[in-house]
Amino acid sequence: MTTQARLYSVLRAPVISEKSQAANENNTVVFKVLKDATKDEIKAAVELVLNVKVESVRTLNFQGKTRRTNRGMGKRSDWKKAYVTLPEGTQLDIEDAAQQANKETK
Repeated sequence: MTTQARLYSVLRAPVISEKSQAANENNTVVFKVLKDATKDEIKAAVELVLNVKVESVRTLNFQGKTRRTNRGMGKRSDWKKAYVTLPEGTQLDIEDAAQQANKETK
């Protein structure tokens, strides 16, 4: 069982893009999550922080790009993205849910 502090740190940020907005029409929310987070941890974190029921979680791992800098070659960090599917008819506003979560923790 993961601790509550770990669950609060699993979700890094919502991903705002054209593709994530299109997925939002199908009751799917997209988050940037910790690289070592499991699907069960992501599900528990969304249910804890946003107070919604989760149907399924799909994850994608992204490799950081290699970039040329004035000091030589550099590499961006690897990261993980999670598609969280909510039950039909669930309305979720990320900004309102985040504000409510901040009020509860204070």
